[in-house]
Amino acid sequence: MATQGEDHPYVPRDMKLPGYVPVILSQSTILSVYGVASLLVVSFMWILSGRFRKISKVDRLLMCWWIFTGLTHIILEGYFVFSPEFYKKKTPHYLAEVWKEYSKGDSRYAGRDSGVVAVEGITAVLEGPACLLAVYAIATKKSYSYILQVAISLGQLYGTAVYFLTSVLDGDDFAASTYYYYAYYVFANGWWVLIPTIIVIRCWKKICAACEVLEQKKTKTR
Repeated sequence: MATQGEDHPYVPRDMKLPGYVPVILSQSTILSVYGVASLLVVSFMWILSGRFRKISKVDRLLMCWWIFTGLTHIILEGYFVFSPEFYKKKTPHYLAEVWKEYSKGDSRYAGRDSGVVAVEGITAVLEGPACLLAVYAIATKKSYSYILQVAISLGQLYGTAVYFLTSVLDGDDFAASTYYYYAYYVFANGWWVLIPTIIVIRCWKKICAACEVLEQKKTKTR
């Protein structure tokens, strides 16, 4: 049954969500489905990448990361961007359930904060497809592979920085409890700080090394 006014688990308690329908699926079910689906995608890419010749294990891991984060951006975040009334879903639509549950860690999603919607929109529409392009670039050893990975990673870092900073500037009080704050808001998003940072550093070193080799070749031909 739909609820009215403040009858929801989010903070602030006086946030208006007319027609809000409580989460139907359990937290364990939501997380299990996401975990299993992610594991299947990553496993598939790991096996597939092994069929390409002369691709290092690091590059294979990167292909797994890019397809995982790319599909997350396109499917999960894309749904949020284009489904403004997900919290009204009366049937257990999985993607709607994900965002109703995640909003316990950051109610700006349920409240359709304009900053969050803008960041997620750019992420879903631009970065998502770019991540899949990165998978192709690594597999086929395209010359633009490292530049592309740096560009996407910097975009992810920028988006995450804006996401965190806007929360801080608005009081950083959007979680239903300390548990949800650290489990959803901090831990879940922290991976999009750690991994893109590692990728930027690696690609930077690769690009610098390639430039040094090119300079050495130019010096020898003079």
